[in-house]
Amino acid sequence: MSASWWTPLAAVATFGSGLLLGASTFHADTRWVKRAASANAILYVVVILLWWPAWNGEHVTDFTLWISNFPGVASLAAAAAWRPAAAVVHLFLAATLAQLTNHIIRTSPTTHLLVPDLAFAWTFCAVFVAAAVMALRTGRVLDATIATTHAAAAGAAAAEAKSVERERFDALIHDTVMSTLLAASRNDADPSVIAQARRTVERLDELRSGTDHETILDFDGILAQLRSAASEVDESVAFETAISSGSDPSGYAPDSIRAIAGAMAEALRNSVKHAGSSARRSVTVTATTTRLEVVVEDDGVGFDPSSVETHRLGITVSIRGRMRQLDGGSATIRSSPGRGTSVTLTLSLPAAVMA
Repeated sequence: MSASWWTPLAAVATFGSGLLLGASTFHADTRWVKRAASANAILYVVVILLWWPAWNGEHVTDFTLWISNFPGVASLAAAAAWRPAAAVVHLFLAATLAQLTNHIIRTSPTTHLLVPDLAFAWTFCAVFVAAAVMALRTGRVLDATIATTHAAAAGAAAAEAKSVERERFDALIHDTVMSTLLAASRNDADPSVIAQARRTVERLDELRSGTDHETILDFDGILAQLRSAASEVDESVAFETAISSGSDPSGYAPDSIRAIAGAMAEALRNSVKHAGSSARRSVTVTATTTRLEVVVEDDGVGFDPSSVETHRLGITVSIRGRMRQLDGGSATIRSSPGRGTSVTLTLSLPAAVMA
């Protein structure tokens, strides 16, 4: 009924592109999925059109061309690759070509069935294509919502960091500039006032040049910052420390300590909200020259970490997200119902910093 070249070409083009589409889903780049889906949708129509020059003119009483059995599958591929309007156009084109081909090769007594066959093909395939279009649209909306929410959470974290920095500058202005001016207004001949003014000018020069000596932390400063962040959330939290003798804290950047303090505070807030009114909380800080570890624990009701929904930002963004932004940072959450919760925040300094 058709030339010998058409069947193998049709099989390879139709099923081969379908297999390629399936394989492309394992690739991290979704553009390959769209390319393979486009190829499958286009090749289906091309194969049907090529049947016409391959047809030898023979008619049969009752025959269905095998490729006309699944026009909707190719239109599903079109829905995955193209805009909804283009996918709908493909659906009507593919289904119409398939049914026309079937009716052309049949003898004349069956041609009166063309209209109902077309109507059935269109409506049957449209159900699945419409469902695919809505599923893809919902997925895109969900992805956009998650991205927007994460960006908002990151913006809130940045605003919090700016607020902390602003408070530090306010304290600097009050403790140095204003106090120096006040002392000078009372007694400009006092040598101590002159020395204080000199230190204030040097301090401002350091800030302007970016050589702020307060950016070099000692362990007392690190622990004070962590203890302050913990007590702001829960004044009754037990705070324990273990600093290795002879450890050098100079490799720990202030931004990293602020990020860890923020993640620790979020873990404590989650505990206060969800662990139960009778839960006891503790923070344990262990530090060496190359590793800083903060463990937040409670003996509360616990939970199943795998059951936490991905859109909950407390864990995803404020804890894990903060730690992932640090070079060498990580967050591990262990919990089970009735057995409390443990959140371990770890910062391991890279070799470049330790050198």
